[in-house]
Amino acid sequence: MRMMPTRIAPSILAYDLSNLGAGLDIAARGGADQIHLDVIDGRFAPNITFGPGTVKALRPRSGMKFDTHLMIAEPRLYIDKFIEAGSDLLTFQAEVLDAAAFDLLYSVVRSRGKEMGLALKPETQLPDWALDRLDRLSALLLLTVSPGFSGQTMDKRVFPKIEHLSSLVAERGLKLDLEIDGGIDEGNVGEVAKRGGNVFVAGAGVYGRPDPVRAIGELRAKAQSARGGS
Repeated sequence: MRMMPTRIAPSILAYDLSNLGAGLDIAARGGADQIHLDVIDGRFAPNITFGPGTVKALRPRSGMKFDTHLMIAEPRLYIDKFIEAGSDLLTFQAEVLDAAAFDLLYSVVRSRGKEMGLALKPETQLPDWALDRLDRLSALLLLTVSPGFSGQTMDKRVFPKIEHLSSLVAERGLKLDLEIDGGIDEGNVGEVAKRGGNVFVAGAGVYGRPDPVRAIGELRAKAQSARGGS
């Protein structure tokens, strides 16, 4: 199977929330591949970030893929609003779904011509119902911190799960991004890349750096080197 390309996805939540448009501009100048939008409802995780109105306001400022991570307890209530706002990839937490809920969300996402992802908290293993539905996903998002806040240190206990799921995806010949989110920076992105990740979400690892434009390029270079240049 052809290796999926390396992609860098700056997490806009880590930028100045009063000037998110400038955060998009930084990502574009750095050559980022997509923008990661962390939506938290205060129920699934202990924080409240932003909603579809923010996504809609940002959409005209960028042609990049909007990678919207919905850390919300009842995604079915809001999926249409985030699609209408301009989200391209909608990723839902496995912990709030079962097979029937997944199928319902998938039918909505696909009917609107969008992509679907599934996210797992650090302690969550891939559910059996999800194993049978991997071919419907565009991305599998593995959190390496507890959801809620930017700037946390990566939990490396997730590394075996990254390796396992990377092998599973390869064995099945799936064209599926393995997206890693949580504490990614230039010091550890190579370790993650070696274990099979190909999309790297970085908040403080981009926007917390002295030169965030340069940081994007450094993340890409280190990840590509670890992955053999791809």
